[in-house]
Amino acid sequence: MKEIIEIGKKAKEAAYELAHLETSAKDSILRGVATNLVKATASILEENRKDLEHAKEMGLKGAIVDRLTLNEDRIRGIAEGLEQIAGLEDPVGEVLEMKKRPNGLMIGKKRVPLGVVGVIYESRPNVTADVGGLCIKTGNVCVLRGGKEAFNSNLAIVSIFRDVVAGMGYNPDMIQLVTNTTRESANALMKLNEYLDILIPRGGAGLIQAVVQNSTVPVIETGVGNCHVFVDASADLEMARDIVVNSKTHRPGVCNAAESLLIHKDIAEKAIPLIGQALLDANVEVRGDAQVCSLLKDAREAAEEDWATEYLDYIISAKVVGSLKEAITHIHTYGSSHSESIVTSDYGNAQFFLDRVDAAAVYVNASTRFTDGFEFGYGAEIGISTQKLHARGPMGLKELTTTKYVIYGNGQIRK
Repeated sequence: MKEIIEIGKKAKEAAYELAHLETSAKDSILRGVATNLVKATASILEENRKDLEHAKEMGLKGAIVDRLTLNEDRIRGIAEGLEQIAGLEDPVGEVLEMKKRPNGLMIGKKRVPLGVVGVIYESRPNVTADVGGLCIKTGNVCVLRGGKEAFNSNLAIVSIFRDVVAGMGYNPDMIQLVTNTTRESANALMKLNEYLDILIPRGGAGLIQAVVQNSTVPVIETGVGNCHVFVDASADLEMARDIVVNSKTHRPGVCNAAESLLIHKDIAEKAIPLIGQALLDANVEVRGDAQVCSLLKDAREAAEEDWATEYLDYIISAKVVGSLKEAITHIHTYGSSHSESIVTSDYGNAQFFLDRVDAAAVYVNASTRFTDGFEFGYGAEIGISTQKLHARGPMGLKELTTTKYVIYGNGQIRK
């Protein structure tokens, strides 16, 4: 598509300028955007209302509408995230190592921007600001392709970024929004090797797999979250109840929400009624195995597919397991390598769980909802990577850089 190629060309042109902006200039941009976002709250909410009305017409509901919805608190949170990013140390230019070779060469490695980062995402307008802020701080140009359900909200936020950048005398093409929200524009981005250095999908499993399978641009896979909480035999049950309910209900439509509950058989008779009833009281549908259903009157029988389902809704699967090892086996069989938690008072079991569970984030006695760039102190994240190259977990500033070698010589030639 000609319009996508044109966006790519503009992005590549802007990349050189942005890569060499001083930290103070980048921070000024971010603080300016944060201030203007709050000032423009009323107009942003008006654009968001248009998206919500359109979503209703399309029959969208539940978690996708929650992710789409902005309010004053969420806009303030977005602005606070940008302020936090501005206050973080700039990783660009950091020298990671420097060594002297026998021939006198000084060989070093330092952090540099990735270049041009493309992001294809669904429904969440806060992603627009998070990506924009993180990319500017790390000297990366970003090309954003959001979904049609959030188009007006995304456009309002990107316009504020571009106005601030232009007002400070810099190239506003360091952040661009693809206004064509058809499938063709997403496909074109996936083939834009000449201009994009990396492509990151953020959304449901269908979107992520479509990008992973079809992109010729290198992809960082993010975010499908079939997350578990395992309540060990030694767990404090009131703590377990609070952690499970928070993990499931704090925001059920996000990737770090718990989708599955595992309970050790030795405490099942006490734990299932206590935790299960708390979930039911929070309007969560519990889909359990035979033992869960026998101990929790209003639980529904789980099907095999429930163990692998990311509901993104007020639904949780629940199973009784015979041991810590069985819980870990279940997690590795059905999980998505995102976020996993154990509630336990046994130090050895805690360490065993931390060591043996293969996931981007593994918790002891804490909610899975903390797998988040803001909560980890990064200001925001560009996504939660569930792969092992080039980053894993919440992708903050350092994960948006690569390295290059710098070599100092005094006339050496190779013999």
